[in-house]
Amino acid sequence: MTRKGLRRFVPSYSFGRHHHDRQSSGGSAPASSPRSPQQRLSDALMEDHVAAAEAIVVKWDPDASSHAKRASSLFHDDRAEARDFLAAVRDLQCAMLFFVSGGGAVSSSHATIVRAQTLMQAAMRRLEKEFYQILAANRDFFEPESVSARSCSRFSASDEGDDDEVGGGAEDSAGEIERAGAMAMADLRAIAETMIAAGYGKECVKVYKVLRKSVVDEGLYRLGFAQLSASQVHKLDWAVLEIKIRSWLRTSRVAVATLFSRERILMDHVFGSSDSIREAVFADIAGETALQFLRFPESVAKSKRSTEKLVRFLDLREAISEILLEVESVFSFESTAAVREQAVATLAKLAEAVRATIADFEAALQKEHSKSLVPGGRVHPLTRDAMNCIATLADYETTLAEVFADFPLPTPNYLPGFLFGTSNTAAQPSSPASSLSSSSSFSSSSSTDNSRRTKVTALLAGLLLVLLCKLDAKARAYRDAGLSYLFLANNLQYIVSRVQSCRLREVLGEEWAARHAAKARQHAAAYERVAWAKVAAEIPVGKVGAGEARERMLAFSTGLEEACAAQAGWVVADEGMREEVRASVRGMVLPAYRSFYKRWRAVPEFEACARFSPEEVEGRLGELFSGSEDGAGSVSFTTYKLGSDSGSVDGGSVKSDGSSRSM
Repeated sequence: MTRKGLRRFVPSYSFGRHHHDRQSSGGSAPASSPRSPQQRLSDALMEDHVAAAEAIVVKWDPDASSHAKRASSLFHDDRAEARDFLAAVRDLQCAMLFFVSGGGAVSSSHATIVRAQTLMQAAMRRLEKEFYQILAANRDFFEPESVSARSCSRFSASDEGDDDEVGGGAEDSAGEIERAGAMAMADLRAIAETMIAAGYGKECVKVYKVLRKSVVDEGLYRLGFAQLSASQVHKLDWAVLEIKIRSWLRTSRVAVATLFSRERILMDHVFGSSDSIREAVFADIAGETALQFLRFPESVAKSKRSTEKLVRFLDLREAISEILLEVESVFSFESTAAVREQAVATLAKLAEAVRATIADFEAALQKEHSKSLVPGGRVHPLTRDAMNCIATLADYETTLAEVFADFPLPTPNYLPGFLFGTSNTAAQPSSPASSLSSSSSFSSSSSTDNSRRTKVTALLAGLLLVLLCKLDAKARAYRDAGLSYLFLANNLQYIVSRVQSCRLREVLGEEWAARHAAKARQHAAAYERVAWAKVAAEIPVGKVGAGEARERMLAFSTGLEEACAAQAGWVVADEGMREEVRASVRGMVLPAYRSFYKRWRAVPEFEACARFSPEEVEGRLGELFSGSEDGAGSVSFTTYKLGSDSGSVDGGSVKSDGSSRSM
C-alpha cells in the first residue's frame, strides 16, 4: 500500500511520523519489543473490527458477483444493516489509524492496513452508489418547506437507537411522503459525513453536483425560462421578447423562493458538517444559473427603448425588488457575491431604462406636431394613448418613487402649488388647457410618504400638463371656434374621467380632478355661446312688428338649419356632458322660441315663414352630438401607443407572481 493511498484515510502527520521512525536506524525496521498484554488486547480488538467490517462490506460490495446485492439498496432494504454498515466504516478507519500510528505489532500492521484499505474502497463504492440512488430517486421531492421542517433531523454516522430514530423524528411528520423525505435527507447526510471523514469527499461532492445541477437547470426550463445572451435578447422582435418577459415574471418568485432556496436548504443539510464544502457546492450548482437568470432583465433594459416596453421595465424592476432580500439570503456565501451584485445591478439598469423611457415619452408628446384634426371634435388618439401611458404609470407609484429616489424631480414652477401643499401658483402657462391649474391648499401626510408622493405627483402632473398644452394647440387649428371649444371639452372631460377611474385620482388628488372637470364644463359653455348665440339672438325678446317678426322667423329657421347641418357630425363623447350640453342649448333657444312662435302663429303671413314648430325645434336639437365616437378618424399616436382605450396594456401587465395588473 502506498503513502498516497493511506493519506485518504489517516492524517498525513501520522504516516510521516511512522515512516520516519522506521527509517531512523539505517532504513531497517526496529526490532519488535515484547508486546504487553494490554497491547496484544488492542491488536486483537482492532483486527476484530476489521474482520467484522469485512463481513458486512463484502456482503454489500457493488463489485461482488451477487446480482441481487448489486441491484438492491442498502438504505432501502434494511435500515438496521445500513446503520451497521456506517459503523463498520468507522471501525475500519479507527483500525487503520491505530496500525498506521504504530499502535499494532509490526509483523501484522502492514497486512491489516492493506486489508482494511481494500475493504474501505469497497465500502466507499457502495456508499457512492447509495448516495447516487437516493438523490436520483428523490430528485423532485425535496420541497423547501418540507426540507426546512426536517433540517433539524440528523442521521449522522454516530446515530444510535432503533429504526424510528434513524428517521430523525419522521414519526412527527404527516404522512408517508414526509417520513420518506425525512429518511432520505437523513441518509444523504449520513453518507456524506462518512465519505468526507474517510477522505472520499470529492467523490461524494461530484455525484451531488452532477445530479442537483441538472435538477436546477431542468427546473428553470420547466418553469419556462430559457437562457438567452444579451445579443440574442436584442435581436428578438418585441412580440417574442414580451412573451419571454412574461414567462420570466411568472418564474422569478418560484425560481428564487422555491428552486434556489430549496437547493440551498438541501445542501446546507447534506453537507452541514463542512462550511467550505457547502459554499463550493452551492456556488457550482446554482451560482452561474442564477447569474444568467438575473441577467435577463438587465439585457431587456439594455435593449432599444420604446414606450410600449415601459410597463415591462416597471414589472421587471418590481419583480427584482420583491425577490432581492430572498436573493441576498439564499446566495449569502462569499463565492456567490456575484449573484447578489447582479441583482442590484439589474435593479439599477431597469431604473435607468424607466427614467430614460419616460423622458422619451415626454419628449414625444412635446414634439408631436401632426396637423390632422379629428372630425367632430372627438377625443384625439393622442389623448387616449397618452392617458393609457400616464394612467398605467400611476399604478406603479411605489416603484416610480424608488426609481426617482436618487434622481429628485424639482417641482416645476409651471405646476400648481396645490399639488405639493403650497400656495405658489406662479409662472402658469397662458394656454386655455394649462390655465386649469390654479390652486388652493393641498393636505399632505407624513414627510416621508409625502416626499415620495410629491415626486410621482410632479412627474405625472407634468406629463398631463404637456398633454393639455398640446391639445390646446390642436384646438386652435379648428377654423370653427365652436368646434374648437367642443374639442377641448371632449378631450379634457375624457382626461378627467380617466383620472377619476384609476389610481391617478389618489396621486393627483380630488382637487386636481375637480378643477379640470370645471374647466371642461367651461369649454362646453363656451361652445354653446359661440355656436348658438347667433341663432338664439334671432328670436325677438320685446315687442316687434309683423314685418320684423317675419324676418326674424326666417332668419331663425335658416340659422337653425345651418347650425344643425354644420354640427351634424359633432360629438360630445361623455354621456353625462352630452345631456348637459343638449339641455343647455335647448335652454338657450327653446323657451324663447316657443313664446315667439305661440304669439305669432295665428298670423297668416307668419305661418308661412315658420318652418319649424317648437316640437320640431326640440327634436332637431335632440339629434345633436349623436355621432358615433367609433368614427374617430385615422389619426393615431401609434409611435408611442401603449394600449387600447379600455385602459389595459396588452391585456394587462403580468406581476411577478403571474397575476395580471388591472389598469
